[in-house]
Amino acid sequence: MTKCSETLGQEHRVRLAAGEVRYCERGTGAPVVFVHGVLTNAELWRKVVPDVAAAGFRCLAPDLPLGSHDLPMRAGADLSPAGNADVIADFLDALDLRDVTLVANDTGGALTQILLSRRPERVGRVVLTPSDCFEYFFPPIFKALPPLARIPGSMAVLGQLLRIRALYPLPVLFGWVVKRPLPDAVAQAYLSPLRKSAGVRRDLRKLLREVHPRHTLAAAEALRTLDRPVLLAWAPEDKLFPIRLAHRLAALLPDAKLVEVPDSYTFLSEDQPAVLARHVVEFAGAMAD
Repeated sequence: MTKCSETLGQEHRVRLAAGEVRYCERGTGAPVVFVHGVLTNAELWRKVVPDVAAAGFRCLAPDLPLGSHDLPMRAGADLSPAGNADVIADFLDALDLRDVTLVANDTGGALTQILLSRRPERVGRVVLTPSDCFEYFFPPIFKALPPLARIPGSMAVLGQLLRIRALYPLPVLFGWVVKRPLPDAVAQAYLSPLRKSAGVRRDLRKLLREVHPRHTLAAAEALRTLDRPVLLAWAPEDKLFPIRLAHRLAALLPDAKLVEVPDSYTFLSEDQPAVLARHVVEFAGAMAD
């Protein structure tokens, strides 16, 4: 992403141990940090942030090093699942954010679970939308990505394949994450950084080659004693992360509530942004009282 959409607010940068991270900020009040997944960036939240900010929250949406960022990390940065979880924690530390509401989706949800098992101090509450968890890191349709990422040059080939717009509606790209087609400008904001930058491809490869359910299963064990409230906002029609996963998380977490969001796939922020924003505002406000 080369700049923040108008709805996401002002663009800023912050230097972390892993490298420089761009983020968008809008609103004032208690902090809400939005965590995207692989091959998306802050644009994922462009239709959610305005309503949350208008309700009196400070919304921050970073571009994490997950393949759609345009500021590559340091060559030696740890971008394994745990390393990426630390990038999020370092972001909270660098901006001195406290009692944060984290809103996470897809791979970002797995990283958030790992963060909660390692460095939960600055987090006050969490909203998990459909996300990798338990044995679903990755979902079955994407199980080939980690071994593929171990092959030299594979990310460059992937980047070139993503030029082919006919692939966008397929389940392996956007077909199972949104019910309605993404605007082309948004799709390009997600996919063009991987084509254009060898550093971005290096960063994504570091994550993908280390993805394995052992990370999310270990995090799940740690979350059995989590003393933070969690809202699970899940799509019953989700094809990647079946609703049964949300029920398992709800049974595992000591303080969790599950709400179903109909007429949506994985990206609630695309398919049902107003509904998601309302749930975030109600949950963050009630839990902060």
